Amino acid sequence: MKIALKQRLPIVRLGLLTAAAVAIHGYHLGVEDAEIYIPAARKLLHPSLYPFGEEFFLSHGRLSLFSPILAWTARLTHLSMDWTISLWYLISLFATLISCWLLAAASFSSSRARWCSVLVITAVLAMPATNTGLLLVDPYLTARSFSTPLILFALLSYLGHRYTVAAVLTLFTAAIHPQMAVCLIGLVGSIWLVGKSSSAVRERVPVLASFAGIIPAGFTLTPAQGPYREALYARDYFFLSNWSWYHWLGMLAPLAFLTWFSVQSRNGRLRGSTPVFQRLSFGLVPFGAVSILIAAVFTSSHNMDMFARLQPLRSFHLITLVFVLLLGGVIGEYAAKGRPWVLAAICVPLAAGMFVVARDTYPSSPHIEFPWLKTSSNAWVNTLLWVRENTPEDAVFAVDSRYFKEPGVDVHGFRAVSERSMLADYFKDGGVAAMFPNLAVEWKQMSDATYGLNHFQTRDFVGLAHQYPVTWAVIHGPAPDGMTCPYQQRGYAVCPIPKGSTGR
Repeated sequence: MKIALKQRLPIVRLGLLTAAAVAIHGYHLGVEDAEIYIPAARKLLHPSLYPFGEEFFLSHGRLSLFSPILAWTARLTHLSMDWTISLWYLISLFATLISCWLLAAASFSSSRARWCSVLVITAVLAMPATNTGLLLVDPYLTARSFSTPLILFALLSYLGHRYTVAAVLTLFTAAIHPQMAVCLIGLVGSIWLVGKSSSAVRERVPVLASFAGIIPAGFTLTPAQGPYREALYARDYFFLSNWSWYHWLGMLAPLAFLTWFSVQSRNGRLRGSTPVFQRLSFGLVPFGAVSILIAAVFTSSHNMDMFARLQPLRSFHLITLVFVLLLGGVIGEYAAKGRPWVLAAICVPLAAGMFVVARDTYPSSPHIEFPWLKTSSNAWVNTLLWVRENTPEDAVFAVDSRYFKEPGVDVHGFRAVSERSMLADYFKDGGVAAMFPNLAVEWKQMSDATYGLNHFQTRDFVGLAHQYPVTWAVIHGPAPDGMTCPYQQRGYAVCPIPKGSTGR
């Protein structure tokens, strides 16, 4: 990339920053959205896994090359999936920091601005992108771990007038994460349009912009009903009308700063900024404004409910990421000149604060979940690891449908860690149902059937096994009388459902 590779890439220092990022933000296996992405990769590697309920993770998996990449890697390297996931996380994190460095190098002329930019982003990598439900970089592996550096590399290629490379990277991003690829296309289109409007020179329209007019199929102007409405409206961040004032501040403040950056850079009053800085800051503002307008339209009427799952405000993941990079560089340019200690004074408190947030987010888990550990200090994870090693691959589990938000679980997904099938849960599978309405009725029936399972009696498990092909249960609390449980430790019991309960 001509605009960003004029200097040698500082591989060693970026590698050290990657290690620092893991130390600050941690690493976790199978948490949050990884509960959707990881089971699909495990099933590709071992097709005998997950004989029941696979639709709740393959609906996403079929739209992405993420799972095949993990499965191919595991086959080629003969590594376990846990090791494969961990190594890909480190690779994707390293690639993200490389892309951030290249963007900073393209946006600033001074070394201090570039390093402050990258150091700041390293310190706050796991910060939320306002109220989008997304972090800038997750402390776990998902498709976004791949799409984020790809987006930044594609953006750099476009800004460097390497349109063919940008188009290829955009297509690859779309194959990994279609939603985030749309955000990239929207930003590129915005940069091109504002560039054209501010210049009398006619430029060839980049190939990427031709995708901006694609209208999704399968959407109707009807209110959401029944179980689908429940799944959809449980994601309050889908709807702009549910955002609080501080969410609005987190959305509008970056746009205000970017507007100021653009004006100052264009007038030559922002020291150390480059034309790339000016184009980026100028293009991000209308991109964000249009995203807000679209989100407002989707919120304006229940007839637009089906369109809310497009999540136009996901654009603020990219806006926030680039804004933090630009802001960090501006601070470094002005505050750190002749005062190198300023970089530490800025970044160390940020990193310390984010470390505290990380520990508070996963209080019952190790800060870094190393792939070679066969046990965990987290009682829930330890239970799932026992399930993985001591129950049949074709076992189908019943777990309380609200388990995901229980204290001590630390949002570790059952399927992702245990490698076993389960009936649909309320939270993560509800998110899948919100994106794929055809799953909503099935999701609602299953999650209702296991609600309150930790207080079931043996007869309730017998009835559940008549309704669904469940063969095992995980209970948080004491096992009911009449059930023999080979695992009872630290508040959890793993129990086979008594034979004969299926009515066969």
